Amino acid sequence: MYNPQLSIKSWAEDDRPREKMQEKGRSALSNAELLAILIGSGTRSKTAVDVAQEILQSGENSLFKLGKFSQADLMQFSGIGMAKAITLMAALELGRRRTEEKPKKQFKIAQSKDVAKLMHAHFVDLQHEEFRIIGLSRANHVIAQKLVSKGGRSGTIADGKMIFKELLDMKASACILCHNHPSGTLRPSDADIRLTKQLFEFGQLIELKVLDHVIFTDEGYYSLLEHGDI
Repeated sequence: MYNPQLSIKSWAEDDRPREKMQEKGRSALSNAELLAILIGSGTRSKTAVDVAQEILQSGENSLFKLGKFSQADLMQFSGIGMAKAITLMAALELGRRRTEEKPKKQFKIAQSKDVAKLMHAHFVDLQHEEFRIIGLSRANHVIAQKLVSKGGRSGTIADGKMIFKELLDMKASACILCHNHPSGTLRPSDADIRLTKQLFEFGQLIELKVLDHVIFTDEGYYSLLEHGDI
């Protein structure tokens, strides 16, 4: 019969690979411990880590060689049935595909025309105001852009608490504010300038810089930074 004392849940806390990953991070785990998480449970006489170590040793402790194992090869090991063999093969295939996949080139904001290139399509032809934010990394690469409010033709309410919550959630180091004027007037209103300065000052306090506020119309855009309004 299967010995429940050898399931991962029954191990001492320091020996549990799942808990170890949660507490110390994935890099703290050995290859055998990572495989043991996939395997889940061992046999009557071996823990999942023991089984994982046997599999690795048979491949000379090489993940590259392990990736060549077939389902039949894996099922030769005690405790590895069809489901576990397929799980291991799927994980190794994902790892292989990840190494082949090139990371997407991140869009970098260097000046207001870059903001216009990124955001103009979001505002063109709108008959109401929208307020959007662009979250940036320390190197000014775009992490994400997000709509934070919609309004009517004459305005929209931009809630500073919501703006910075969204930026913190996306782990941004800086941001650019964007909204449109359906009326076609490019210049910022007094309220636009006042809001920008308030958000700029708060951003400095929490070290999340507001780099610019760009206003869009169908005909063009206006950078508050480049025009000296902030």
